[in-house]
This record gives sequence, C-alpha cells and structure tokens, in this order.
Amino acid sequence: MSKFRTIVMFTVLAAVTCVLLVGVHRFEKRLDAQVAEYRLRFTGEIRNAPPMVIFTTVALGSFRGLVADLLWLRAGALQEKGNYFEMVQLARWITDLQPTFSGATAYLAWNMAYNISVTCSSFADRWRWVNEGIRLIRDQALYYNPEDPVIYKELAWIFSHKLGNILDDANLYYKNRLALQMASIVGEAGNPDWEKLAAAPESERAFLKKYKEDHVLWKAAQAAGFANYDMLFKAFEASAPELPKELTAQLGSDAKLKEELTCYFRAELLRKKLKLDAGRIVKLNKKYGMMDWRVPESQAIYWATLGAEKAPGGHDLSCDRIVTQSLYESFRAGRLMMIDEKNFESIIVVPNLALIDSVFNTFVEVQKYHDGEKNFYSTFRSARINFMKEAVTILYNYGKFSKAAEYYKKLEEEDGKQKEGSLEKFIMAQWAEDVRDAGVKKASEIISGLIFRSINYLVYNDHDAAVANERIARYIYKSYMSDMGDSDRTKLPPFNEMKKTVLENCIRVFPPAVVEILKAKIAAEQAESAIDDSLSGQRKRVK
Repeated sequence: MSKFRTIVMFTVLAAVTCVLLVGVHRFEKRLDAQVAEYRLRFTGEIRNAPPMVIFTTVALGSFRGLVADLLWLRAGALQEKGNYFEMVQLARWITDLQPTFSGATAYLAWNMAYNISVTCSSFADRWRWVNEGIRLIRDQALYYNPEDPVIYKELAWIFSHKLGNILDDANLYYKNRLALQMASIVGEAGNPDWEKLAAAPESERAFLKKYKEDHVLWKAAQAAGFANYDMLFKAFEASAPELPKELTAQLGSDAKLKEELTCYFRAELLRKKLKLDAGRIVKLNKKYGMMDWRVPESQAIYWATLGAEKAPGGHDLSCDRIVTQSLYESFRAGRLMMIDEKNFESIIVVPNLALIDSVFNTFVEVQKYHDGEKNFYSTFRSARINFMKEAVTILYNYGKFSKAAEYYKKLEEEDGKQKEGSLEKFIMAQWAEDVRDAGVKKASEIISGLIFRSINYLVYNDHDAAVANERIARYIYKSYMSDMGDSDRTKLPPFNEMKKTVLENCIRVFPPAVVEILKAKIAAEQAESAIDDSLSGQRKRVK
C-alpha cells in the first residue's frame, strides 16, 4: 500500500511539475514579448563589451562595485586638487566597470564638459574637455547601452546646450571646431551628397565583398604602396576628405570608381570617428528638411531622435524636448555661411528656412503624444506660439512674404487675433521691439549685424534677402534715431558710414576669392545706381 501511495504521489508531483513548467513557459513568453514591445532590459546585461571588460566583470564579480567606488574617490580627490588629466582614464575605467550604469557615465561626461572645462582659460583646453565628455558617452557608453534612451539624451544635451548655446565664452570656438571636424571628414562644404554616402558599402566586410581581390582597385592600391585594406583606410584618414594622391594617380581617369571610393571612405570615417550613419542622416533630412550637419543642433537632433526611438512607444519627453528645441534653433540659425578657420573667434550662421514646416509639425506631434492635442496649457503649445511669432518675422525679413502670411494666419488661429491687426503692422512692431530700450551699443550691434548679413547674401547671390536685410537695418536705424538720436551721447553715425565700415571689415576678413566676388557685386550695384540717378535727372529736366 505504501508503495502504491508513493507511486501516486510521484505521479501527481510529476503532473504538477509539468503544469508549472507549461505555466512558466507561457509566462516567460509573455514577459519576453513585453520586453521586446517596451524595449526593457536587465540592468546587469552587458552587450558589445570588449573581451577585457567581460573578463573584468566576471573575474571581479560583485567586487567591481568596490573598485569603482575607489576610482570615484580618486577622481573626486583629483578634481579638488585641480589635477584633471588622470580623470579621463579614470572615467573610462569607471564606465568599463559599471558599463550599464548610465547615470554614472552621464555625470562623468557632464563633469568634464561643464565643470572641468570652465576651469581652463584656454579655449583649446576647454574644447578638449568638452570633446572628452562627448566621446565618453558616444564612443563608450553607447557601445555598451545601445538601447538606453537616457544616454542618447545626455549626449544630445551637450550638443544642444554646451555647443549650441552662447552661455560659454568659448561657444564660438566650439562651433568652429565642430564645423571643421565635420568638414575634415565629408568635405569642405560639410554637406556632401548624403544619399551617395548612404549607398556606399555599410562596413569593411561589405566593402571587401564588393571590391574583391581581383578588382582593379587593389592593383592600383598596391602600385600606390597600399598593400591591404587597413593601409588604404589609414592613408585616407590621413588625407581626408579626399583620396590619397598616390591612389588617385594610379586610378587614372576612372572618375566613377574614384567617387565611389571617396563616398565609402567618408561614410566609414564618419561612422568610426563621430558614430554618425549617413543612411540615418538621409532619413532625418527627408523627415525634417535638409539640415546643415556642421552645426551642433543637427547632431543634437540626430542623437535625441535615436533616443526617442529606443523609448517605449517611440517617444521620450526629454529627447522630444531636445528635438523640438534644436529644430527651432536650426530654423533660426541653422545654416552655416562662414567660419573662422584661423582664430575660431567668429562664425556666420543664418536661418534655415527649409525647416519651418517640420518645426511646426514636430511641435504638434509631440504635444499630441505627451500633453494631448487640445491641452491649452501644454508647454509645447506655448513654445509653438513663440516659434510662430518669430518665424513670421524671420520669413518676412528674408523676403518670403507669402510664407510669412501663411504662418501669421496660423498664429491667429492658434493664439487669436493679434493686437497689431495686419501682418505689416505686426512686423513693424516686432522690428521696433528689437531696439526698444536698447542702448547705443546694442542698436549698433543689431544694425551692423543686419548690414553684415545683407552683404553675405549679396555675395551668395540671394538678392532678395540682401535687400530685405538692408531695409530692416534702415528701418531700425530710423526708429532708433527718432527716439534716441537727439543726444551726442546716444546718437549713431550716419547709416552710410556704418555700412561703409562693415563693408571694409568684410573685405579685410573674407577670403580673397570671396572679396573679388564682393567687389564685383559692389561695382555692378554702383553702375546700376549711377544709371538710375542719370535717368532720374533726365526725367526732372523733361518736367
């Protein structure tokens, strides 16, 4: 009897075990589905780690937390003493020991980019620390945490706030260096044919598969002294953004192959150095409009968009805020006209008018997702209204009158009838606000800046924008002089003198080729003006 009971008990236990196993399996499948749907991950999970990091984490086990704590204490002591250079290596070790602790990496990067950088008097040293902060996140933390939206947000913030803003005295230096960094990889203009770069092989393996051993490329490469792929890539890296002259000479007249190789090596160098993918850049350009990838806001959009995609539902509030703010700033000043390659002390940026619709639509989209489409108190709605007010003025300033009218209508639909009434009166009020309560220095800066912008547009054959900017400058000048120009202490020089001074400065700082274009444009304008004066005189005599 006891034997029978034993058999029955084991049978029942086996049946219960089977039922439990089936239940666990079904529950595990549900969990796996939710992990995939919401992009969740185990906090101890380490992906993409190099062998040394895997060895360290396994060998040390739980003790790696203690080692990391000791490194944190060492880093704090070094910072208090002002000994910063060892901290770069310490930050990398801490990240290796705690690769999935995104908060630690974010703090270390922020500390280098913000706290340590501002202790340096040299702008070059400041840039070095800001760049180290960027590299810690972009080259290391993202390698271990490709699915963590927090890491993407922190990286995007540095580009948007530290490099894109004007709060740091060295901000112009940062902007120049970033522009040169991009141009040194993809070409002087900084905006190559992105679709051609995206169409190139996406990796070394794909490149070697396309250009096999018997391809004419390798015969030319060996004749040029490059025995294998690694030597060829290093040679391009040294001569970037163009192919090495030795290889170009060996390829002869094969222009198509030269272009294909240039596009591939530029795209591959972009992936290796800046971790930017040309294919994703093409998608973002199609989604938002053609962006200038030499300005920090574009790269902020790149990383924040990636972060939002990694979040549940494809949206993250912090990342979405950075995208909307950076798009707004790109519209206001997202097209690079000129950089200071020698001193890094000045930069000329103008609005990127091609982005206007995407800025508006993105504000609408993120408000709908986070706050609700009809939420009157949404911060995204308030930002959208401010954007429309500024956009109307910018569009009008640059001669886009029909588009300005379109957005003025949208503004009234969203914010009610404006107190100024008509579009023209609204624009006049905005212009007047630019110089209201402004001192002589501020007024001079505004007017000189508009004249300078007008001259730049003249050089780049945008006649309408040139005329529009000078018109605004004259209007602001007259408004200021009528209110403040009755005193020797506050009055400005004659407008033509101000224009002459700005023009002479442009001739001094512009490259020789641009100066020749400018002189030709001025000569043509003077000749046209002389003809108009002559005709006007003849008409007066006839009368």
